[in-house]
Amino acid sequence: ITQGSAEIRVYPPVPVDEWPPDLARLQVAGTELEDPEPPPAVPEGTPVLWVNPGLPMTAGKAMAQVGHAAQLAWMRLGAKDRSDWRDRDFNLAVRPAPAERWPDLVTSGLPVVQDGGFTEVAPGSCTVVADLPALRLPAR
Repeated sequence: ITQGSAEIRVYPPVPVDEWPPDLARLQVAGTELEDPEPPPAVPEGTPVLWVNPGLPMTAGKAMAQVGHAAQLAWMRLGAKDRSDWRDRDFNLAVRPAPAERWPDLVTSGLPVVQDGGFTEVAPGSCTVVADLPALRLPAR
């Protein structure tokens, strides 16, 4: 699709071994990371993207899933909350969810990324939960 000077190319989901060459060049590779120390505590009020602690994913897959979670969160925010987040340079933290909290996060009503299952994980797998303070439901 071409509109003015912008061009969008859309590829339907396909198995990894069937990616078109243009798409294969864009894939993240060689970024398996190992952290020597645990990440610092998340400052109060900072949005957190919680990654499923029991679902192995390559670094590239995890990065894509986190990107989807940030987009889902953005779509759920109102104009004021979007503006506030933008003013904070879209500050957020990405952390593995504590295993004991994961079931509650998935059912919390917060945005949840569910994978289509075309690459590394089973279809419908919950990969990331976007926990932005503005999206939390009031306690009952």
